[in-house]
Amino acid sequence: FFFFQAEDGIRDAQESRGLGDVYKRQDVKFGGVFRCSMDLNSKYGTDRVFNTPLSEQGIAAFGIGLAAVGYTAIAEIQFADYIYPAFDQIVNEAAKFRYRTGDQFHVGGLTIRTPCGAVGHGGHYHSQHPEAYFCHTPGLKVVCPRDPIQAKGLLLASIRDKNPVIFLEPKALYRNAEDDVPTGDFNLELHVSDVVKEGKDITLIGWSTQIRVLMEAAAMAEKDGISCEVIDLQTLYPYDGETLIKSLNKTGRCIISHEAPVTCGLGSELAAILQEKCFLRLEAPLLRICGYDTPFPMSHEPLYLPDKWKIYDGIKKTMNY
Repeated sequence: FFFFQAEDGIRDAQESRGLGDVYKRQDVKFGGVFRCSMDLNSKYGTDRVFNTPLSEQGIAAFGIGLAAVGYTAIAEIQFADYIYPAFDQIVNEAAKFRYRTGDQFHVGGLTIRTPCGAVGHGGHYHSQHPEAYFCHTPGLKVVCPRDPIQAKGLLLASIRDKNPVIFLEPKALYRNAEDDVPTGDFNLELHVSDVVKEGKDITLIGWSTQIRVLMEAAAMAEKDGISCEVIDLQTLYPYDGETLIKSLNKTGRCIISHEAPVTCGLGSELAAILQEKCFLRLEAPLLRICGYDTPFPMSHEPLYLPDKWKIYDGIKKTMNY
């Protein structure tokens, strides 16, 4: 299961020399709402795994302080929707620590885990996908896995990376995603997009739970004789532009999809760089199929989300341009 791999990744980090010194959150001690930290406190003790006050700003600031003096700190914000009180600490302190000290000090030992995305009944305070805010911040890395294998491999890579990392975990996958995950210490390289499915007619780019949606739409398009290449960005910032450019130069058509609102979303940046680098190879305008520019709705969530039917219609529209 997806959430077991989050726990397994933290456990492996705790057991690795020089890794996982401290893991903290308001209720991490008993396992948290999603039970991603079950038994870690009993195994490693309250000095390393402990609860904090309900203060996102304080959780981030405490993690920054620990990382600044050499600890590996894994902080968790219970829901990504509530990360905003910590925004100043993350963007103005963690991201700029190395730069403002001339590389004399850094907080590269800090990883902030936070569950994100739609879950079916979360409404506007438990469904947001806020990656774009942090992808606009030099000094941070932003990572988002799509399944249990990526959850473990990318989490361990994030913890080991010498830069502060925002690790977004799609909570919809906690209890409905499973895979054959390598046991023991297992790393996946950051900054590398994963070509989940190769194709020749159109490139579909996404991350998080949206990869499932893109794969479903690609399967529908295959029945019409359309070959789709599906790419999971994985590291959202700094992203792997080379893989995207190579794919679009091959297919000439592209759809970018994410749950977050379309305006100023990460898809806008990707569309801009791809048209700049691949303009002469384009057979159709790049298309973004994303969430609407509204607060995340509750009862209208199925209408808000970019589902397989919207992607499928976009594929046909792009192919028929």
